[in-house]
Amino acid sequence: MKITRVVVTPVNIPLDAPIWWTGGLYPGTSKAIVEVETDEGVVGLGEAPSVDVIRTIEAMGERLVGQDPIDIAGCESLCVPPWQIVQNTDDSSVVKAFGAIEIALWDIRGKVWNQPLYNLLGGAVRKDIPFTEYFGFRPEHEGAGGEMTPEAVVDYCLRMREEHGSTCFEGKLILGDPALEIRTVRMLREALGPEAMIRLDSNMQWSLATARRVLREIEPYNIRNYEDPVATFEEMAQLRRHSAIPFSSHVPDIRRAVALGVPDTFVTNFAVLGGINRAIRFIGACEAMGIGFWCYSGDAGICTAAYLHMVAAQPWIHEPSQSLFRWQVADVIEGGPFRQTNDVVRVPEGPGLGVTLDRQALKRWHRHFVDNGPLDHFHDPAAPGRYRRLPLD
Repeated sequence: MKITRVVVTPVNIPLDAPIWWTGGLYPGTSKAIVEVETDEGVVGLGEAPSVDVIRTIEAMGERLVGQDPIDIAGCESLCVPPWQIVQNTDDSSVVKAFGAIEIALWDIRGKVWNQPLYNLLGGAVRKDIPFTEYFGFRPEHEGAGGEMTPEAVVDYCLRMREEHGSTCFEGKLILGDPALEIRTVRMLREALGPEAMIRLDSNMQWSLATARRVLREIEPYNIRNYEDPVATFEEMAQLRRHSAIPFSSHVPDIRRAVALGVPDTFVTNFAVLGGINRAIRFIGACEAMGIGFWCYSGDAGICTAAYLHMVAAQPWIHEPSQSLFRWQVADVIEGGPFRQTNDVVRVPEGPGLGVTLDRQALKRWHRHFVDNGPLDHFHDPAAPGRYRRLPLD
């Protein structure tokens, strides 16, 4: 079997209503869908977390023509410089680009051997994969959203519990007002009761001084985790002296985490790590160092399937991963987007990733990308042309 072509298609994945985050209004995300074609008709699916690596993926695809897709190490040697060099440059594009291709190569393996990916990773220790329900401050958009007060956020979470059996919640309360976050957290705990999981994500919005205040006030409400409460690991280490709430981060730097004692958990994407092989090694290193791991949200369905298989096969990933499933209007796989019921999604049982590309959806969301450009989630709609700035402390 030989690789004949690598096709990459940028798509937009909108949310039904945007959510406020530190960078502005987050309307959804833009992804690059990868198809690795072979001379035997087997096609592997991959997904890059951003569209800035499209040209790099295309260049890698040209190098991979004629190569054996089962030989993942050989394919990587053609596309990625020696890892010690990659780690000491400020350009991570080759890692993300090959990571997306590498996921597709694993999909090919599973299809050729007629095995679900979780079997290739050692077998399933679980098949019902937990995810959190998401909440936040969202303006109304075409009948969706409208949760712009603590009361509305609480009502939304209660509705998710009633309609979908949700007991695990994570969210952003990012409007630059510490008192508003504190009040919303208190109301959430009072409404959801002592057993519900509540995790928070600040997207690095707080200064160290404000973070100390916020965490001191919310600690009595049993917060399971707070993601990126401040901008750096060093500030996080100082914050640890004032709070017992666990911290997580999207920045996957194990050396600094071990040296500083924070964060407690990494939350990231497999393509960001360089693919499934490197994710396995990264998660193993986390286990050896006692650092948690779960997956982040907002994918186009293909990376989500990879998460499901990896979590199925990895005993160390025992906390719920993030999820924007309920808010995604679509993705690019047949039957998607995934939706959790009673906090879990069942791992797909088909060969490889166990998902099929929805050609009509791919065409539609590629057209959305062509017509509108990548979804912009860094600007403030109240100040066109300017990046959002939260109030200073």
